[in-house]
Amino acid sequence: MGFKNMHESVKLLQQELDTSFFDAYVENGENLLDGGSVRVIDNVPNQVAVKQLEAYYQELLGMTLSTEEKRKITQLTLLSGLKVEPLQANHQLTPDGIGFLFVYMIEQLMKDKQDDMVVGDLSVGMGNLLYTILSNLSVAGYTNIKGIGVDIDELLLEVAAVNKNWLGLEAELFHQDSLEPLLMEPLDVAVADLPIGYYPKDDVAKDFMTSFATEHSYAHHLLMEQSMKYVKEDGFGLFLVPNNFLETEQADSLKKWLVEEVYLQGILQLPKTLFSQKSLGKSIVLVQNKGNKAKQAQEVLLAELPSLKENKSVLNFVNQFRQWCESNIK
Repeated sequence: MGFKNMHESVKLLQQELDTSFFDAYVENGENLLDGGSVRVIDNVPNQVAVKQLEAYYQELLGMTLSTEEKRKITQLTLLSGLKVEPLQANHQLTPDGIGFLFVYMIEQLMKDKQDDMVVGDLSVGMGNLLYTILSNLSVAGYTNIKGIGVDIDELLLEVAAVNKNWLGLEAELFHQDSLEPLLMEPLDVAVADLPIGYYPKDDVAKDFMTSFATEHSYAHHLLMEQSMKYVKEDGFGLFLVPNNFLETEQADSLKKWLVEEVYLQGILQLPKTLFSQKSLGKSIVLVQNKGNKAKQAQEVLLAELPSLKENKSVLNFVNQFRQWCESNIK
Protein backbone atom coordinates (compact mmCIF):
# COMPACT_ATOMS: atom_id res chain seq x y z
CA MET A 1 0.00 0.00 0.00
CA GLY A 2 2.84 2.39 0.82
CA PHE A 3 4.46 1.77 -2.55
CA LYS A 4 1.15 2.33 -4.37
CA ASN A 5 0.67 5.70 -2.65
CA MET A 6 4.24 6.80 -3.33
CA HIS A 7 4.22 5.63 -6.94
CA GLU A 8 0.81 7.14 -7.79
CA SER A 9 1.68 10.47 -6.21
CA VAL A 10 4.95 10.71 -8.17
CA LYS A 11 3.16 9.86 -11.43
CA LEU A 12 0.47 12.45 -10.74
CA LEU A 13 3.06 15.12 -9.98
CA GLN A 14 5.03 14.21 -13.08
CA GLN A 15 1.92 14.68 -15.20
CA GLU A 16 0.93 17.95 -13.51
CA LEU A 17 4.41 19.49 -13.59
CA ASP A 18 5.25 18.12 -17.06
CA THR A 19 8.63 16.99 -15.84
CA SER A 20 10.77 13.85 -15.61
CA PHE A 21 9.92 11.00 -13.25
CA PHE A 22 12.98 11.66 -11.10
CA ASP A 23 12.38 15.42 -10.82
CA ALA A 24 8.81 14.61 -9.79
CA TYR A 25 10.16 12.08 -7.29
CA VAL A 26 12.28 14.80 -5.65
CA GLU A 27 9.34 17.24 -5.54
CA ASN A 28 7.16 14.48 -4.10
CA GLY A 29 9.71 13.76 -1.40
CA GLU A 30 9.93 17.41 -0.44
CA ASN A 31 6.12 17.60 -0.17
CA LEU A 32 6.10 14.56 2.11
CA LEU A 33 8.81 16.06 4.31
CA ASP A 34 6.73 19.24 4.54
CA GLY A 35 4.03 17.28 6.36
CA GLY A 36 2.19 16.34 3.17
CA SER A 37 1.73 19.94 2.04
CA VAL A 38 1.69 20.32 -1.74
CA ARG A 39 3.77 23.16 -3.21
CA VAL A 40 1.66 25.10 -5.75
CA ILE A 41 3.08 27.70 -8.15
CA ASP A 42 0.81 29.52 -10.64
CA ASN A 43 -2.02 27.05 -9.95
CA VAL A 44 0.24 24.06 -10.75
CA PRO A 45 -0.67 21.43 -9.66
CA ASN A 46 -4.36 22.28 -10.03
CA GLN A 47 -6.76 22.00 -7.10
CA VAL A 48 -8.12 18.58 -8.09
CA ALA A 49 -4.58 17.16 -8.23
CA VAL A 50 -3.66 18.86 -4.95
CA LYS A 51 -6.56 17.17 -3.14
CA GLN A 52 -5.60 13.79 -4.60
CA LEU A 53 -1.94 14.27 -3.64
CA GLU A 54 -2.86 15.32 -0.11
CA ALA A 55 -4.96 12.17 0.25
CA TYR A 56 -2.01 10.02 -0.86
CA TYR A 57 0.33 11.84 1.53
CA GLN A 58 -1.94 11.63 4.56
CA GLU A 59 -2.45 7.92 4.04
CA LEU A 60 1.29 7.38 3.64
CA LEU A 61 2.20 9.55 6.63
CA GLY A 62 -0.41 7.75 8.72
CA MET A 63 1.26 4.37 8.22
CA THR A 64 3.56 2.97 10.89
CA LEU A 65 6.64 2.10 8.84
CA SER A 66 10.11 1.06 9.91
CA THR A 67 13.14 2.67 8.28
CA GLU A 68 13.73 -0.49 6.25
CA GLU A 69 10.10 -0.60 5.09
CA LYS A 70 10.37 3.02 3.98
CA ARG A 71 13.62 2.25 2.14
CA LYS A 72 11.95 -0.60 0.26
CA ILE A 73 9.09 1.72 -0.77
CA THR A 74 11.58 4.26 -2.13
CA GLN A 75 13.52 1.53 -3.92
CA LEU A 76 10.44 0.02 -5.59
CA THR A 77 9.27 3.47 -6.67
CA LEU A 78 12.66 4.32 -8.17
CA LEU A 79 12.84 0.94 -9.92
CA SER A 80 9.43 1.60 -11.49
CA GLY A 81 10.77 4.96 -12.69
CA LEU A 82 13.85 3.35 -14.18
CA LYS A 83 11.62 1.13 -16.32
CA VAL A 84 10.05 4.13 -18.04
CA GLU A 85 13.06 6.48 -17.91
CA PRO A 86 16.18 4.28 -18.06
CA LEU A 87 19.38 5.87 -16.77
CA GLN A 88 22.89 4.92 -17.84
CA ALA A 89 24.23 1.66 -16.39
CA ASN A 90 26.41 3.44 -13.81
CA HIS A 91 23.31 5.11 -12.32
CA GLN A 92 21.27 1.95 -11.70
CA LEU A 93 20.27 0.97 -8.17
CA THR A 94 22.44 -1.65 -6.45
CA PRO A 95 20.19 -4.72 -5.92
CA ASP A 96 19.18 -5.50 -2.35
CA GLY A 97 20.73 -8.97 -2.47
CA ILE A 98 24.15 -7.39 -3.01
CA GLY A 99 23.46 -4.72 -0.38
CA PHE A 100 22.61 -7.39 2.20
CA LEU A 101 25.92 -9.17 1.46
CA PHE A 102 27.74 -5.89 2.18
CA VAL A 103 25.80 -5.60 5.45
CA TYR A 104 26.70 -9.12 6.55
CA MET A 105 30.38 -8.69 5.66
CA ILE A 106 30.58 -5.39 7.56
CA GLU A 107 28.92 -7.01 10.59
CA GLN A 108 31.58 -9.70 10.65
CA LEU A 109 34.49 -7.36 9.96
CA MET A 110 33.37 -4.76 12.53
CA LYS A 111 32.25 -6.96 15.43
CA ASP A 112 34.31 -4.85 17.84
CA LYS A 113 32.95 -1.53 16.54
CA GLN A 114 29.21 -1.62 17.23
CA ASP A 115 29.02 2.07 18.18
CA ASP A 116 30.10 5.27 16.41
CA MET A 117 30.80 3.84 12.96
CA VAL A 118 31.21 5.97 9.82
CA VAL A 119 30.48 4.35 6.45
CA GLY A 120 31.26 6.26 3.25
CA ASP A 121 30.38 5.85 -0.42
CA LEU A 122 32.19 8.05 -2.96
CA SER A 123 29.84 7.05 -5.78
CA VAL A 124 26.67 7.22 -3.71
CA GLY A 125 24.23 7.88 -6.58
CA MET A 126 20.65 7.66 -5.29
CA GLY A 127 21.95 6.17 -2.04
CA ASN A 128 20.38 2.71 -2.13
CA LEU A 129 23.55 0.78 -1.24
CA LEU A 130 24.58 3.15 1.55
CA TYR A 131 21.06 3.35 2.99
CA THR A 132 20.64 -0.45 2.85
CA ILE A 133 23.79 -0.70 4.97
CA LEU A 134 22.87 2.05 7.45
CA SER A 135 19.30 0.79 7.89
CA ASN A 136 20.21 -2.86 8.36
CA LEU A 137 23.18 -2.25 10.65
CA SER A 138 20.77 -0.33 12.90
CA VAL A 139 18.40 -3.31 12.87
CA ALA A 140 21.38 -5.51 13.83
CA GLY A 141 22.00 -3.38 16.94
CA TYR A 142 24.73 -1.02 15.77
CA THR A 143 24.31 2.47 17.25
CA ASN A 144 25.39 5.98 16.20
CA ILE A 145 26.06 4.93 12.63
CA LYS A 146 26.73 7.75 10.20
CA GLY A 147 26.89 7.68 6.43
CA ILE A 148 28.83 9.95 4.08
CA GLY A 149 27.99 10.06 0.38
CA VAL A 150 29.67 11.91 -2.48
CA ASP A 151 28.53 12.18 -6.10
CA ILE A 152 29.01 14.55 -9.01
CA ASP A 153 25.49 14.02 -10.42
CA GLU A 154 23.16 16.65 -8.96
CA LEU A 155 19.86 14.87 -9.73
CA LEU A 156 21.00 11.57 -8.23
CA LEU A 157 22.14 13.41 -5.12
CA GLU A 158 18.80 15.24 -4.83
CA VAL A 159 17.06 11.84 -4.84
CA ALA A 160 19.52 10.61 -2.21
CA ALA A 161 18.86 13.71 -0.08
CA VAL A 162 15.06 13.40 0.01
CA ASN A 163 15.35 9.67 0.73
CA LYS A 164 17.83 10.27 3.55
CA ASN A 165 15.49 12.77 5.18
CA TRP A 166 12.39 10.61 4.79
CA LEU A 167 14.21 7.57 6.18
CA GLY A 168 15.57 9.63 9.07
CA LEU A 169 19.13 8.40 8.53
CA GLU A 170 22.25 10.14 9.80
CA ALA A 171 24.11 10.91 6.58
CA GLU A 172 26.07 13.78 5.03
CA LEU A 173 25.94 14.23 1.27
CA PHE A 174 28.49 16.15 -0.82
CA HIS A 175 27.94 17.30 -4.40
CA GLN A 176 31.38 17.23 -6.01
CA ASP A 177 33.85 15.26 -8.08
CA SER A 178 34.82 12.41 -5.74
CA LEU A 179 38.39 12.37 -7.09
CA GLU A 180 39.08 15.97 -6.09
CA PRO A 181 40.24 16.58 -2.47
CA LEU A 182 37.41 15.89 -0.01
CA LEU A 183 36.67 17.61 3.28
CA MET A 184 35.10 14.83 5.32
CA GLU A 185 35.75 12.91 8.48
CA PRO A 186 37.71 9.63 8.38
CA LEU A 187 35.75 6.48 7.54
CA ASP A 188 35.68 3.13 9.31
CA VAL A 189 34.44 1.44 6.14
CA ALA A 190 34.31 2.58 2.52
CA VAL A 191 31.76 0.96 0.21
CA ALA A 192 30.83 1.54 -3.43
CA ASP A 193 29.12 0.06 -6.44
CA LEU A 194 31.83 1.60 -8.58
CA PRO A 195 30.99 3.34 -11.88
CA ILE A 196 32.80 1.61 -14.73
CA GLY A 197 34.56 3.70 -17.35
CA TYR A 198 37.23 6.30 -18.00
CA TYR A 199 37.91 9.40 -15.90
CA PRO A 200 38.41 12.41 -18.21
CA LYS A 201 40.64 14.64 -16.02
CA ASP A 202 44.17 13.36 -16.66
CA ASP A 203 45.68 16.21 -14.62
CA VAL A 204 43.81 14.96 -11.53
CA ALA A 205 44.34 11.25 -12.25
CA LYS A 206 48.14 11.58 -12.58
CA ASP A 207 48.50 11.98 -8.81
CA PHE A 208 47.03 8.50 -8.20
CA MET A 209 49.07 5.31 -8.12
CA THR A 210 46.30 3.57 -10.08
CA SER A 211 46.43 6.07 -12.97
CA PHE A 212 47.34 4.98 -16.49
CA ALA A 213 50.02 6.84 -18.41
CA THR A 214 48.98 6.57 -22.06
CA GLU A 215 45.20 7.22 -21.96
CA HIS A 216 42.38 8.15 -19.59
CA SER A 217 42.52 6.12 -16.36
CA TYR A 218 39.75 3.83 -15.18
CA ALA A 219 37.46 5.73 -12.80
CA HIS A 220 36.76 2.60 -10.76
CA HIS A 221 40.47 2.10 -10.06
CA LEU A 222 40.93 5.72 -9.02
CA LEU A 223 37.81 5.65 -6.82
CA MET A 224 39.02 2.58 -4.95
CA GLU A 225 42.32 4.29 -4.21
CA GLN A 226 40.64 7.59 -3.30
CA SER A 227 38.14 5.87 -1.00
CA MET A 228 40.87 4.13 0.97
CA LYS A 229 42.73 7.44 1.45
CA TYR A 230 39.82 8.51 3.65
CA VAL A 231 39.57 5.25 5.61
CA LYS A 232 41.23 5.00 9.02
CA GLU A 233 44.21 2.75 9.72
CA ASP A 234 43.11 -0.91 9.85
CA GLY A 235 39.77 0.10 8.23
CA PHE A 236 38.08 -1.70 5.35
CA GLY A 237 36.88 -1.11 1.82
CA LEU A 238 34.20 -3.16 0.06
CA PHE A 239 33.89 -2.43 -3.64
CA LEU A 240 31.77 -3.86 -6.44
CA VAL A 241 33.99 -4.24 -9.53
CA PRO A 242 33.98 -6.12 -12.86
CA ASN A 243 35.10 -9.76 -12.58
CA ASN A 244 38.05 -9.08 -14.91
CA PHE A 245 39.41 -6.17 -12.84
CA LEU A 246 42.84 -7.85 -12.51
CA GLU A 247 43.08 -8.76 -16.19
CA THR A 248 42.64 -5.47 -18.08
CA GLU A 249 45.33 -3.39 -19.81
CA GLN A 250 45.25 -1.02 -16.78
CA ALA A 251 45.50 -3.77 -14.16
CA ASP A 252 49.25 -3.43 -13.51
CA SER A 253 48.98 -0.09 -11.71
CA LEU A 254 46.00 -1.39 -9.72
CA LYS A 255 47.96 -4.49 -8.68
CA LYS A 256 50.86 -2.27 -7.60
CA TRP A 257 48.48 -0.28 -5.37
CA LEU A 258 46.90 -3.46 -3.98
CA VAL A 259 50.36 -4.78 -3.02
CA GLU A 260 52.00 -1.60 -1.73
CA GLU A 261 49.21 0.47 -0.14
CA VAL A 262 46.54 -1.92 1.16
CA TYR A 263 45.96 -5.58 1.89
CA LEU A 264 43.83 -7.42 -0.66
CA GLN A 265 41.92 -9.69 1.72
CA GLY A 266 39.17 -11.19 -0.41
CA ILE A 267 37.36 -11.45 -3.75
CA LEU A 268 33.77 -12.69 -3.76
CA GLN A 269 32.42 -13.43 -7.23
CA LEU A 270 28.69 -12.78 -7.43
CA PRO A 271 26.22 -15.20 -9.05
CA LYS A 272 26.14 -15.16 -12.85
CA THR A 273 22.33 -15.10 -12.67
CA LEU A 274 22.44 -11.50 -11.36
CA PHE A 275 23.78 -10.23 -14.69
CA SER A 276 22.24 -10.27 -18.15
CA GLN A 277 25.57 -11.11 -19.83
CA LYS A 278 28.63 -12.98 -18.61
CA SER A 279 30.82 -9.99 -19.53
CA LEU A 280 28.85 -7.82 -17.07
CA GLY A 281 29.59 -10.09 -14.08
CA LYS A 282 30.88 -8.44 -10.91
CA SER A 283 32.72 -9.29 -7.72
CA ILE A 284 32.95 -7.72 -4.27
CA VAL A 285 36.56 -6.87 -3.48
CA LEU A 286 37.60 -6.62 0.18
CA VAL A 287 40.66 -4.52 0.98
CA GLN A 288 42.06 -3.36 4.32
CA ASN A 289 44.23 -0.37 5.14
CA LYS A 290 47.55 -1.04 6.80
CA GLY A 291 47.87 -0.22 10.49
CA ASN A 292 48.91 -1.53 13.90
CA LYS A 293 46.34 -4.34 13.88
CA ALA A 294 45.95 -5.14 10.19
CA LYS A 295 47.97 -7.79 8.44
CA GLN A 296 47.74 -9.67 5.17
CA ALA A 297 45.36 -12.61 5.55
CA GLN A 298 47.20 -15.92 5.52
CA GLU A 299 44.61 -17.07 3.04
CA VAL A 300 43.01 -14.51 0.71
CA LEU A 301 39.29 -15.31 0.63
CA LEU A 302 38.29 -16.42 -2.86
CA ALA A 303 34.65 -17.43 -3.09
CA GLU A 304 31.99 -17.77 -5.76
CA LEU A 305 28.30 -17.63 -4.93
CA PRO A 306 26.14 -19.83 -7.20
CA SER A 307 22.89 -18.06 -6.28
CA LEU A 308 21.46 -15.53 -3.82
CA LYS A 309 18.07 -17.25 -4.06
CA GLU A 310 19.29 -20.57 -2.70
CA ASN A 311 19.31 -20.38 1.08
CA LYS A 312 21.81 -23.22 1.31
CA SER A 313 24.46 -21.51 -0.85
CA VAL A 314 24.03 -18.21 1.03
CA LEU A 315 24.25 -20.01 4.38
CA ASN A 316 27.41 -21.81 3.23
CA PHE A 317 28.99 -18.47 2.34
CA VAL A 318 27.88 -16.91 5.64
CA ASN A 319 29.57 -19.71 7.57
CA GLN A 320 32.66 -19.63 5.34
CA PHE A 321 33.05 -15.87 5.72
CA ARG A 322 32.59 -15.94 9.50
CA GLN A 323 35.19 -18.70 9.92
CA TRP A 324 37.58 -16.91 7.55
CA CYS A 325 37.23 -13.66 9.54
CA GLU A 326 37.91 -15.46 12.82
CA SER A 327 41.10 -16.99 11.38
CA ASN A 328 42.41 -14.07 9.31
CA ILE A 329 41.10 -10.68 10.46
CA LYS A 330 42.29 -9.11 13.69
